[in-house]
Amino acid sequence: MSDRTKRLLVVAGFVASVFGIGAALYFVFFRAAAPPATVLPGAGEQTGTLPSSGAAGSYVITPPVLPTGTPTGGLPTAATVANGGRTVTTAVTQGPVSFTTIGTDGKTMNFYNPNDRKFYSVDKDGKLVLLSDKEFPNVENAEWNKDSNKAVLEFPDGSNVVYDFSAERQVTLPKHWEDFKFSPVADELEAKSEAVDPNNRWLVTANDDGSNVKAFQALGEESAKVTVSWSPNDQVVAFSDTAAPLSGGLDRKTILPIGLNGENYRGLTVEGLGFLSSWSPNGKQLLYSVAGGYSDNKPLLWLVDATPATMGENRHSLGLNTWADKCSYSDSTTVYCAVPRNLPNNSGLQRALYVNYPDSVYKIDTASSKVTLVAMPDKDVAMEHLRVSDDGSALYFTSRNDGTLQTIRLK
Repeated sequence: MSDRTKRLLVVAGFVASVFGIGAALYFVFFRAAAPPATVLPGAGEQTGTLPSSGAAGSYVITPPVLPTGTPTGGLPTAATVANGGRTVTTAVTQGPVSFTTIGTDGKTMNFYNPNDRKFYSVDKDGKLVLLSDKEFPNVENAEWNKDSNKAVLEFPDGSNVVYDFSAERQVTLPKHWEDFKFSPVADELEAKSEAVDPNNRWLVTANDDGSNVKAFQALGEESAKVTVSWSPNDQVVAFSDTAAPLSGGLDRKTILPIGLNGENYRGLTVEGLGFLSSWSPNGKQLLYSVAGGYSDNKPLLWLVDATPATMGENRHSLGLNTWADKCSYSDSTTVYCAVPRNLPNNSGLQRALYVNYPDSVYKIDTASSKVTLVAMPDKDVAMEHLRVSDDGSALYFTSRNDGTLQTIRLK
């Protein structure tokens, strides 16, 4: 090999080594990092110490933003038991149902089937049992008693009956009665007696066979502002939105509790419009929702003490933007709520526009005010009429998408 060839090989080797070292430096120090793997948004908890009073806007908690569509592509399989992430929902019925309630055994669900106009009980595996062979055409509303074996049935022509499914017995009630509610402690009824003459409009109680009628609170022209709501401790039977407005804001008002004996209960101050409420099973607290400027007029859940002696105390926001009638107590300190994903501003003032928003399920520990994401249904579904089995193992709900009864396993 000549000297000239040797020199050419040395130069070529040097050039090659320079390029090799440069490439190594580029890959080690200058190449862009690979994008992170897609992660499903958060299973987790909201925690925090919430003050019991003060300006409403100072302690609103914003829940995490949840996905607006069904997760797809490379994500974990939905869990069969709720664990804070995507969770399997199971249809218990194939067709639409109405007027659901937990059955007498605490495990099954009672419901009305509008297709064949009969009432059934069904378990989570879809086993159907007729509650009665009798047909009830076009039931407009059904209000169940505490044992789920009787119901007040309202019909489009104004007819009202109490039907006892265990005894197969029917009692007719006056047509001008409406907004029925069973007592939580006895087989008594409360209703609004809506006479033609406003001077004869009253809140009334009666035995469930229509006897022993007692009028205890005049309604006059304010009937629409009174909500029948019988507390589990049998002390408050209704709420009235008839108090004069409070200073401090256009949407700040007092809700007046009504008792059976003309009691002068302390009023409940609420910060917003559209008051909806739900009693704790022991009657000591009230879960309610209102919408106000501090929440961008989205519905917001609040919790407050609500016995006659404590009415209005320890009031605080729970930071969930949903309506109280989308919640269900499992026990006196545990509530499950369907929370619509990404509600827009002013949704609390125009609810009808947002009833089909898909929901996720949250659990509230009312003793600590801790809020936990429980489940994101594996298929987008707008949930209503939530019910929890007595043993806390199953959450039932009806789907606004198709009206079917569905369930999520909680444990």
